[in-house]
Amino acid sequence: MYAINNEILYVSPHGDDAAPGTPERPFATLGRALRAARELTGDVVVHLRAGTHTLAAPLELTEDDGHLTFQAHGYGTPEQEEVVISGGREITGRLEDGVWVADVGDLDTRQLYVGAEGSYRRAERAGIDALPGDAARTVTGYVTDSPDPLSWHSPADVEFVYRGVYPWTEARIAVAAVAPDGDRTLITMAQPAFARAVELYNFTWEEHTQAGPALPTRIENDAAFLTEPGTFVLDRSRPGRHRLRYLPHPGEQPRFVAPALETLLRVTGSRDVTFRGLTFADATWLRPGSPAGFLHYHGNGHYDGGPVEKVVIVEGHAWVTVPARSETIPACVAVHGGQDVRFEGCRFTRLGATGLGLTGGERHVVRGCDFDTLSASAISVDGGHDTLIEDNLVEHIGLDHSGSPGIALHGTDGCTVAHNHVREVPHCGIVAGPARGTRILRNLTTGTMSVLADGGGVYLSGPQGDSHDTGARIVGNVIKDTRTPYNFGLYTDYGAAWVTVEENVVTGADSTAVLQVSPPLENVVYRGNFWDADPMGSDAVPDGVTYEDNTTLAEGLDAATTDLQDRAGLRRRR
Repeated sequence: MYAINNEILYVSPHGDDAAPGTPERPFATLGRALRAARELTGDVVVHLRAGTHTLAAPLELTEDDGHLTFQAHGYGTPEQEEVVISGGREITGRLEDGVWVADVGDLDTRQLYVGAEGSYRRAERAGIDALPGDAARTVTGYVTDSPDPLSWHSPADVEFVYRGVYPWTEARIAVAAVAPDGDRTLITMAQPAFARAVELYNFTWEEHTQAGPALPTRIENDAAFLTEPGTFVLDRSRPGRHRLRYLPHPGEQPRFVAPALETLLRVTGSRDVTFRGLTFADATWLRPGSPAGFLHYHGNGHYDGGPVEKVVIVEGHAWVTVPARSETIPACVAVHGGQDVRFEGCRFTRLGATGLGLTGGERHVVRGCDFDTLSASAISVDGGHDTLIEDNLVEHIGLDHSGSPGIALHGTDGCTVAHNHVREVPHCGIVAGPARGTRILRNLTTGTMSVLADGGGVYLSGPQGDSHDTGARIVGNVIKDTRTPYNFGLYTDYGAAWVTVEENVVTGADSTAVLQVSPPLENVVYRGNFWDADPMGSDAVPDGVTYEDNTTLAEGLDAATTDLQDRAGLRRRR
């Protein structure tokens, strides 16, 4: 055992794992610091010195780990150091015919970041916006009269994107093969994803019927698509000899970081563990490019096989098929069970799935963190008791999976989401599925629903308890600029029950709220809210809804609600 004063350890990217972990002689890796912490008794604080701490494998904490803090050196002071925990890999390449090319071995990734230390931007995957020619779906894929797909360099790396396959849904399915068929071109899609998509995506709505996915809305990841500066492709056609290509902007001398890990940190069953002032960055998620694809349904859920059910929305006129069960998009930083796990003042960025996932456990806290440049959601909470999500900034998420909400709750008990700001996201801001005792208090959402439809700044569905005492309270939130058509700024949907909606402000939505949904609302109270337009259904309030003392102001809403708006959103920046 090392004799460390006050049970404090130090780790630096420039350290040495053979050192004793002192300020003068820090460890080099987080794994070594964790092993040393396990040899100590009492509370242990691990100070991370400035720089990028690159992980070769996920950092794993277990039920044997507790009373442990990982924090940036100088946390909470003007001398706090910039610390990045990265699952990425620096890539160097060469210029060939105007394209940067790098041989990356067996690296598999779906994201690439370009720039310099501390200032990386996301590069988009190269793509085209439609399947060329006169195209139609077949039993196994598609057929087109265009020969263009025959010129794709690596067809098995190509991925079809289906934005709006349902208005709230975006799916991804890989191509398996491309082959000529007389004067036509046959495109065979990967299985089982394509067959499952045909089974899942079926509906009738307003006299329009869809049976399975239609034509893709975008096609990505082939060298033939590399025409826009700042885009990239990854060619995996030669096993173990993958090649990355990037088309630079004029005069650009790029440096690259490619995510290599799918998980940065996994905390399982731990108690009293805190992370402070750390940036978690550079992880990917490979499932969407696999033969199983990414068959998104709603929010953080995707279909992975099993029964599909038909839900009637309007008898004889509208119905939709839904998965009987779904899987949740994983998180690059994941907490499973345990008690009192806290993230304070951290940043989650450049991550290829959800940023932070909390599954089960008790009294977890996420406070004062920033979430940005994420492929899916910022925070996902599935089950657990008395979780607190407060004072976090969420922006520019759902970059690869547009149906992902900023903050998602499901099956929670006593979860509080308060004083967060969710802005510039492609679908919902804050979502709560069936739960108990949820509190969504004084949050600010701006610029939600920028890509997909049928959602809102704050969205609830299903039972939220068994009485108003155990139900959900949606109080004091400010919801501005809910953008795409067919949205509801504050949305109680799909059989929401035992919900109290009070003193919220909604402006700039297609519809401020909706009282008539299917299945119908039960024991839902709308009281003392302010809108710039009447909610749908407020002229004929259904039996399950109490609607009283709400105010509609087409003009002057901001002036009339100054106090409510001042109290919503982030507190740490006031």
